[in-house]
Amino acid sequence: MRVPASVAAVSCLCPLVVFLCVISQSCYGTQVDLSPHRNQTKFLDTDKDTSHRPKRGWIWNQFFVLEEHIGPEPQYVGKLHSNSDKGDGSVRYILSGEGAGSIFIIDEMTGDIHAAKSLDRERKSQYVLHARAIDRWTNRSLETESEFIIKVQDVNDNAPTFPDGPFSASVPEMSDIGTSVFQVTASDADDPTYGNSAKIVYSILEGQPYFSVDPKTGVIRTAMSNMDRETRDRYAVVIQAKDMAGSVGGLSGSTTINITLTDVNDNPPKFPQKSYQLYVTELAPLGKAVGRIRATDEDQGQNAEMTYSITNAEAAAIFSISTDESHREGIISLKQPLNHEKRKVHTLNIEGANTHPDPRFSHLGPFKDTTSLQVIVGDVDEPPVFSMDYYILDVYENSPAGTQVGTVTAVDPDSTNSAVRYFIENEEERPLYFTIGVNSGIIRTSQVLDREETAWHNITVMAAEVDNPRMMTHVPITIQVLDVNDNIPSISGGNNAVIACESTKIGQVIQTIRAADRDNFANGKFSFRVPPELPANPNFTIRDNGGKSPINRPSGINTNIYFYLPFFCTGVFILLLYTVKFPHGGIHKVLSYLILSYLILSYLILSNLSETQR
Repeated sequence: MRVPASVAAVSCLCPLVVFLCVISQSCYGTQVDLSPHRNQTKFLDTDKDTSHRPKRGWIWNQFFVLEEHIGPEPQYVGKLHSNSDKGDGSVRYILSGEGAGSIFIIDEMTGDIHAAKSLDRERKSQYVLHARAIDRWTNRSLETESEFIIKVQDVNDNAPTFPDGPFSASVPEMSDIGTSVFQVTASDADDPTYGNSAKIVYSILEGQPYFSVDPKTGVIRTAMSNMDRETRDRYAVVIQAKDMAGSVGGLSGSTTINITLTDVNDNPPKFPQKSYQLYVTELAPLGKAVGRIRATDEDQGQNAEMTYSITNAEAAAIFSISTDESHREGIISLKQPLNHEKRKVHTLNIEGANTHPDPRFSHLGPFKDTTSLQVIVGDVDEPPVFSMDYYILDVYENSPAGTQVGTVTAVDPDSTNSAVRYFIENEEERPLYFTIGVNSGIIRTSQVLDREETAWHNITVMAAEVDNPRMMTHVPITIQVLDVNDNIPSISGGNNAVIACESTKIGQVIQTIRAADRDNFANGKFSFRVPPELPANPNFTIRDNGGKSPINRPSGINTNIYFYLPFFCTGVFILLLYTVKFPHGGIHKVLSYLILSYLILSYLILSNLSETQR
């Protein structure tokens, strides 16, 4: 090999120069130029006398070796050479460091370096080695040991991969064209700084014409508008990543993205039928469900929620409808009782409307639907119905047995209009004061009644159908016994002695008499007076206090006896006269007025004699 003039000039100054021979090698059709450019030159001082001894050092270019070499011969890497080497075999070249002796082998005589194994750049991209040149005979170092690097040059031996695939993504149905759905990113183990081995381009293999992919970014977008979830809700999109910028011969890998269309409220509720029929008996209880109705909605979740309502006011007054959210059904209940005899059919106009309409899809129409429901009222054999829920009747006391008190009436509400019979309930078998006409419902007394014993009577009357006695109903009846004046007043205490002291003053109350009458209201009023057939006594008077005390109370009516003696009383006398005048004019409980008069007269005479003697 000829040494350039510039190198020859250096060699004149430097006894030993190691240089890398020019290497031209082909790998997979690629020319690799390893000719020296002296762009990485390193001089190492070995002598102190720099004025007489020239500098010595290693001079080489960077070494490269192609990965994945599969040839039959070891791959040539480069050459170490010293200009001190005269070709006589006196120079020995030694290689040490990473892979020396196992991967990289040097010819000690020529300095040629070979790679004995196929290398993988993705496992190790470079190797650090050390070079020495020694005298074979003396083992004296001809050059100071120096470090150099062999880089493994990349070839396109790795296909792009999607380590996290396959993927799942979602996008709302009816999305506009170009709506971003998902982004995929492939990885390539090849060297991104060398050639196009790691330059990836994305393309779509499956999923067209519904989706597209950006070839550079891997962003997947919708490619078709109006994709309807209710028609198709799942798509499997296959994306390919190809290196070498997508050119022919590039390696590729693919992955699958499972895309689901999510729901939007783009479908209104719909009743499967335009009219329905429902049979409900007339005895159906109020507030309880009597039927259900359901509209369908192809949407899901919140978008399918709906409320039901009755739109005609007449039916809404009798029926109510609520929404069963779990089953999305309308529950029909009664607000008022049904009557087959009055009305056999009711028509309900029912509306089902979405709870959460989406204004973006209002152009698709009103999000509600209506249907008609005919409620057929079933006839049931009902018990008789009284004309009133309860009765209050009255009758005068002391009326003879058989006196009519009143009449109750019950009818069969069914269309059969069965005859009705009446009975008085007496489960405890107590004495009955009344009877009732089995066919007429007329209530009569069965004995003479006394108001003062029982003023009110409560009975229960039953009405049963003749055709079906099990159909029976009850009604409470209260009967008031009216008062007549059949009781005389009675004075409490009977005949009591009244004691008046001699110091009693004129006008002073010496006794209060009480009386009571068991009759009621006006029949129980009475007054006190001295019977006219008895002589009046000027020393005593009776004042009626009827206006000061309540009438017909247990305490009775009070009357006061006042003392009007014109002289002082020197002793004690006994008043034994109690007289009462009745409204009927009779005299009762008259104690001998003559005895009283005699005592008073005797007292006066004795008093006058005493005064005369004095």
